[in-house]
Amino acid sequence: MANKPVIIIGAGGHAKVLISTLKALERKIIGILSADMLSAGQTVNGIIILGNDDKVKDYATDAVELVNGIGSIAEPVKRTEIFLKFKTEGYNFARVIHPAAVIIDGLEIGEGAQIMAGAIVQTGCEISPNVIINTGAIVEHDCKIGAHVHIASGAVISGGVGIGAMSHIGTGATIVQGIKVGDNVVVGAGAVVTRNIPDGKKVVGNPANEIKTK
Repeated sequence: MANKPVIIIGAGGHAKVLISTLKALERKIIGILSADMLSAGQTVNGIIILGNDDKVKDYATDAVELVNGIGSIAEPVKRTEIFLKFKTEGYNFARVIHPAAVIIDGLEIGEGAQIMAGAIVQTGCEISPNVIINTGAIVEHDCKIGAHVHIASGAVISGGVGIGAMSHIGTGATIVQGIKVGDNVVVGAGAVVTRNIPDGKKVVGNPANEIKTK
């Protein structure tokens, strides 16, 4: 699996970071898929845009791995849809772990997970499929990170924390020891989470409090 060439889905900022990471890992990049039909033939950081998602059908499911280049600034809905769509079509996603990330033994890392430069993930953690642990984030021991979660740059997740599926932990946020964060939660940038958060909530501030939505 590790020697297969890769195709990146998405041509935005997160995809650019992944291109640099994949080059550092000496992975062969075939090209990029972009929803913008007019961008076919253009390049991003030296990698050609092949066309839209339909171009993946030019490659057998067992001949390539995909890399999910869709980022998120709140709920990772689009990123999740992309992952599930291509899994249904029989494609597999590459795990991408930057060589400058610190990964301790005793981890479970799911398919398509991405751990970026300077991130630290400690022993005993379970990282589910399609997770982003972004630049400089820290995930301490024995955390369980649900599928499609995005832990943004500089966030600090203390030991024994659980984060439910499709949640977004904002830039520089802190979650203290043993807290449980539900599914589809958004933790705002810089928030400090000191108590459990139920499913579907949005919290900000220090200490973090719920934003009431209409």
